[in-house]
Amino acid sequence: MILEIVYEDEHIIAINKPHGLLVHRTKIANDATEFALQILRDQIGQKVFPAHRIDRKTSGVLLFSKSKLVDSEIQHLFRNHLPIKTYKAIVRGYAPSEGTIDYAIGEGDKKQDALTKFTLEKHFEINVPLGKHPTSRYSLISVMPTTGRFHQIRKHMSHIFHPIIGDRPHGCSKQNRFWKSEFQMETMMLHAEKLQIEYPKGNFINIKADPSPEFLRVLTILKSKL
Repeated sequence: MILEIVYEDEHIIAINKPHGLLVHRTKIANDATEFALQILRDQIGQKVFPAHRIDRKTSGVLLFSKSKLVDSEIQHLFRNHLPIKTYKAIVRGYAPSEGTIDYAIGEGDKKQDALTKFTLEKHFEINVPLGKHPTSRYSLISVMPTTGRFHQIRKHMSHIFHPIIGDRPHGCSKQNRFWKSEFQMETMMLHAEKLQIEYPKGNFINIKADPSPEFLRVLTILKSKL
């Protein structure tokens, strides 16, 4: 596998991570044999350090530092929620024009504050009944998580009853079965599109990764049904 490099300078390097690829080895995914961290190290012949994480099922911008010193400084930026992350998602139902989800994530006393903002880009409707609804409705949204909790966007969109299409286990099983049977689609429709970061101080960097072919195929299907 050759990773798509979407940004590189002397300090950092960013890739467009494919759906299904883990950032690094983890005990919770023993089935994986390939990892973005190792592939990138081999590809550029240099040690790199993951600056943040995105889900295995999420595609898009994934940033790495090129040294331990840079890694320490970049980690500090992420801990203070200074980089601006923008995702694209296709969700169930007609989402409102904008919204802010302030909903803690976790169990019991381990809950952590989590904040996500989103804006609507487009509504879609497929003339296929699903459950009690005469048609199937969807929304393309831009999502901006301020915090970076585990599965934050997925859990937040499910919390407001607009789960991401293809998400398991936080999504809608009826919709996931529908997309698998009708369109042979099993990919989660969540893409880390943009990352804005200031590094070093005074140097503002805007990194962008194009959506995967499968994400674009789903958009084409939705547009064709309008």
